[in-house]
Amino acid sequence: MLMQEALAAYWSAPELNTNILVFLNLFGALLLGLLVGYERSYHGRAAGMRTYGLVCMASAALTVIAGYPGFWYGGLAAPGVVATSDPTRIIQGIVTGIGFLGAGVIMKEGFSISGLTTAASIWVSSVIGIMVGVGFYAAAILLALLSATCMLWVSRLENWLPSRQAVAIMLRFRRDFAPSEAVLRRLAEARGYEIAGGTLAITFLDGQPEWRFVAVARARIHGASLPELAQELTDFEGVENFQLSHARN
Repeated sequence: MLMQEALAAYWSAPELNTNILVFLNLFGALLLGLLVGYERSYHGRAAGMRTYGLVCMASAALTVIAGYPGFWYGGLAAPGVVATSDPTRIIQGIVTGIGFLGAGVIMKEGFSISGLTTAASIWVSSVIGIMVGVGFYAAAILLALLSATCMLWVSRLENWLPSRQAVAIMLRFRRDFAPSEAVLRRLAEARGYEIAGGTLAITFLDGQPEWRFVAVARARIHGASLPELAQELTDFEGVENFQLSHARN
């Protein structure tokens, strides 16, 4: 009899009303997370709509339940068993955990770093879920819209604003060739680039010198394109292998 009463408490009208309210929060957080994640999915990123939806919804879940400690365990917990909840500690845990998830999508290859925008947007998705959880619905919707707008349109604004192209270059020379930094700098300047200070790294692989550096265009309208640079490096004396890529982050 006592067991039936305890189970019935989980299905009482006040308990069900609270569960419905929590569900609406989770559903709203899921939709907003999907909205933000669609941009990443559209551009073929590893973290897509499912990742963002789950992060946002889980963040909302952990936050919203902190607002109803009186309904925990069917409202049958003895006085003092359920300590007064502190949502700020839950938010701290969410932000810390999302930091590890964001770090997993950041990749560094040479001078190029990718995944920073995805990591930042995953963190924003968790914040949207937290805001839904504490009841700031309008602000959460606005943040989701601003985040999606930022990721969709700010890149176009960056392309429109004055900027300088940066190219990550790896040159592997023949064993009997002695490369000269001064010669490389002159060649770069002749093609509209300058070697960025502090980026030159020199290694030896199997007795062959390998130079890595970043070349920055001297102006937006100047600087040879990657295909043009590749064609010239193909005919460059002393270069056995090379690799070109945009130095992006």
